[in-house]
Amino acid sequence: MSAANNSDEIPTAGTSTSRDAADTAEKVSSEIYDLIGIKGKASDTGPGVKECGDKDPEKYFQIFHKWSFSPASASQLSGVMERLKSELPEHGWKVVDHGPDTSKNQNLSLTADNDAKKHSVNIAHFAKRSSPKLSLMVVSGCYQVPDGEKVERF
Repeated sequence: MSAANNSDEIPTAGTSTSRDAADTAEKVSSEIYDLIGIKGKASDTGPGVKECGDKDPEKYFQIFHKWSFSPASASQLSGVMERLKSELPEHGWKVVDHGPDTSKNQNLSLTADNDAKKHSVNIAHFAKRSSPKLSLMVVSGCYQVPDGEKVERF
C-alpha cells in the first residue's frame, strides 16, 4: 500500500496463513486481469512471501505477486492505462499515483490502493519495447500468522 498518509507504516491485512494470503493475492491479480479487458496472455508467475517492514519475520509477512500481461496485438494497449485509471475506482481502488516514470522511455505508471482488500497494485506500461506489455506488482498489507503457526516462505 502506498504511504498516502505520509507514513511508511504498512496497513494491517488481518490474520492468515501464507498460502491463504497468496490465494487472496492471486484473486486480486485475476480481478485486475479482468479489468485490463483485452485479449492477451498473463505470465504464469506465482505469489511470493516477504518480510513486513521491521515486524517479527516469524509472525508477520506480506504477499507480493509480480506478473506481466502481453497483448495479442501491441496496438490494443493504446489507452489501457487511462481506462484503468477511470475503471479501478469503480471497483474499490483509489488511484494514488499516475504518470510517466523516471526512465528514459517515460513508461506510464499507475499505483492504486484497495483498502477493503488490503492490497496495492503498481502497473507499468512498457510501450516502447519491441514487445509492448504491462508489468504488474500486487502487494498485500501486513498479515499475522494464526497462533501456533509460522510464516511459510515461497
